[in-house]
Amino acid sequence: MDNVRWGKRLLLILVILGVAGSIAASLTARPSRPQVLLPKSLPNATFKTTVDQVNFEFAQPIVSAGLEACDSADWLTICRRMNLALVGCGLSLEEVRLLEEVPESERIDFWIDRLLDEPRCSDYLAERFTRAFVGTNNGPFLLFRRRKFRLWLADEIQQGRPYDQIVRELIGTDGLWTDKPSVNFLTATMDENDQGRADPVRLAGRTARAFLGMRIDCVQCHDDFLGNVKLGSTENPVDGTQRDFHQLAAFYAGTAIPNKNVFAGIRDDKTPYEVKFLGSEEETEVEAKVPYREDLLPKTGSNRERLATWVTHPENKAFARATVNRVWALMFGKPLITPVDDIPIQGPYPPGMELLANDFIEHGYDLKRLIRMIASLEVFRRDSRSVQFEITTEHESLWGSFPLTQLRPEQVASSIHQACRLKTVDEQSAIISQLEKFGYVNDFTQGFGDRGEDEFIAQTVTIPQRLLMMNGSMVYERTKNNPILNASTRIGALASNDLKAIEVAYLSTLNRLPTEEEQTALVEHLQKKKGDARSHAMADLFWMLINSTEFLWNH
Repeated sequence: MDNVRWGKRLLLILVILGVAGSIAASLTARPSRPQVLLPKSLPNATFKTTVDQVNFEFAQPIVSAGLEACDSADWLTICRRMNLALVGCGLSLEEVRLLEEVPESERIDFWIDRLLDEPRCSDYLAERFTRAFVGTNNGPFLLFRRRKFRLWLADEIQQGRPYDQIVRELIGTDGLWTDKPSVNFLTATMDENDQGRADPVRLAGRTARAFLGMRIDCVQCHDDFLGNVKLGSTENPVDGTQRDFHQLAAFYAGTAIPNKNVFAGIRDDKTPYEVKFLGSEEETEVEAKVPYREDLLPKTGSNRERLATWVTHPENKAFARATVNRVWALMFGKPLITPVDDIPIQGPYPPGMELLANDFIEHGYDLKRLIRMIASLEVFRRDSRSVQFEITTEHESLWGSFPLTQLRPEQVASSIHQACRLKTVDEQSAIISQLEKFGYVNDFTQGFGDRGEDEFIAQTVTIPQRLLMMNGSMVYERTKNNPILNASTRIGALASNDLKAIEVAYLSTLNRLPTEEEQTALVEHLQKKKGDARSHAMADLFWMLINSTEFLWNH
């Protein structure tokens, strides 16, 4: 009888575990990765030529100002920057040890190649671009699948699809948002009251900001009387008008679900675009027209197809500049031109902008090549400090030093989680580990304050944010005595001596070795401690390093 009872219990446990496994798999399921297409991204002769030219352009203003640029940072600092930019967290101890096996002169280039080949890199980049394309809200459930859109975009980036092709599909595609994830760019603007129609105004604003780096939506309600929106050409600049914006919006006027049949998907029903201009009592029908370079707009095709071709035309350099500025912001934590989506169409442009934009166009809008090129620049590899001279605001404005920027909330959360695990948390990790990271990072980011679409606007650290770091459950759970999961406990138990324990703790959290002064000061903290006392001492050390200003900044 007892055997039968235990057999039933065992069967019940197996069923529960099976159900839990199915749920976990469904939460993380995604389409299989396409084969990675990397060869065209790899450096070649033109790559080095462009890097040298960009380096020269950045050097000239510094020399002209009578300043010195900072020396190159150490390899660990540069690799940490790349990790923060491309996967959203610092290096794991496992990654540091892997890099130490590579000849020092090759470590940085080895690491950028490895990161660009990793699915977690394309996943992270996809989330950053998704925020610019469709925002952070989940939108109408029946018509919008943000997660599906993000996973599709991640796969497009991973397989190396040219960026202009991705954007053309976003703007010009038709179909059902579940079968064609790119359609979610359009359905993200729908709501319960729009009667199955996309919002042309919101789509025009996102097209201008995300793809062209222009805030033309500033003139949707009135003409530009402050001179903030310049259109036309360098030779003949003109102020933006209310009509300019609504003519752009008119390209999206027919974007709708025919007869509100959700199973039919998005189509172009050729509905005219009408708007009531400022000072007018009646609505006026507005034709679809681009705000500049009309000669690049095709004569045939649907309105959205024509717009997609115009936006991504090689001669429409605003598209390439906008991409360069956004990728630069991801790599450095701040854009080359601020704000990230407000680039003057007539210039002037800062050093490197035109060279990088031209290379991006000439090499097939290769996003990975652009990322690799920025990571190869002297300005990216410069130190953020100098022992020879004081860093001034002029150094920072001329990119003579690497800019100090606050980590974004998701970078803080992911860095905490990774620092407290010895092994890298990625797609090869156990499903429980991935789900744990997903839950903790999401909860922490919400509590810390997600910046939403305005990711690159500088903000000060608030008292509630500091309190969350010091007293929140995430840091406590990640550093408390836990010999199975937490790095602090395992390091304390396995390190050969106190100095080694301190060294490994620094590498895990700050991705650098401790100074002699830091080691001397901290040895006393660990000396003669055994068992639980040692675990608590290591937890305190991790807590201190994670709560340091250095941990919270990219430098």
